[in-house]
Amino acid sequence: MAFQTVFQRYEIKYMLTATQKDHLLSIMEPYMELDKYGRSSIRNIYFDTDTYRLIRSSIEKPAYKEKLRVRSYGRAAGSDSTVFVELKKKYDHVVYKRRISLAESEAMGWVCGRMSCGKQTQIQREIDYFMAYYETLHPVVFLSYEREAFYARDGSGFRVTFDDTILCREDDLSLCSEAYGSPILPKGKILMEVKCAGGIPLWLARALSEAHIFKTTFSKYGTAYQTMIFPRIYQNVNHTKEMLTYA
Repeated sequence: MAFQTVFQRYEIKYMLTATQKDHLLSIMEPYMELDKYGRSSIRNIYFDTDTYRLIRSSIEKPAYKEKLRVRSYGRAAGSDSTVFVELKKKYDHVVYKRRISLAESEAMGWVCGRMSCGKQTQIQREIDYFMAYYETLHPVVFLSYEREAFYARDGSGFRVTFDDTILCREDDLSLCSEAYGSPILPKGKILMEVKCAGGIPLWLARALSEAHIFKTTFSKYGTAYQTMIFPRIYQNVNHTKEMLTYA
């Protein structure tokens, strides 16, 4: 099966209630259609350096930021299941994503530095350069969520996704594991993402304005770092200081 490997688009985020989601779905119905996967589970393993350099930089909201992850769709992957190694960059509000599809065992073996990539492509070379540049990249977070994705009936490539049940954890970092962890979405909220090459369709812009739904910033990995990883690091540093004080 051929998979899209290169993406260039705007990704605009909104935080909704269930009622707001239902309202938008009713308005979307003439224009958009649920994709072939329906409601599906997405699993991700995010990679970062020993000092969490990538996510710390991203949180500072620079003009340019980048991340590396391995992603699977559907149920827990097997070692031979198709997964995606994704290099995602954002510059001046535009998202650029480049990815390679591999078997799970090959993808994790490559990105964890145990083997070379079995595919020799421009994207493989870019990811190899990225891994060499950051040197200490390793799996740091498992992050999963349930998604409903819709695409435009007119073939324009315009997409809208709704994510809920966003869970993260720092152990059992495998796409072959079940989805479990700590929730990071505000209670009762749903994350909507609008993905487009240009402007938002007029019908959706009007619906969002009339419903008083405004764009927001929300990074799944960034939120996991701020709510789970950084507090642990801070606690460990303070504990070490106390131990040194009384030594």
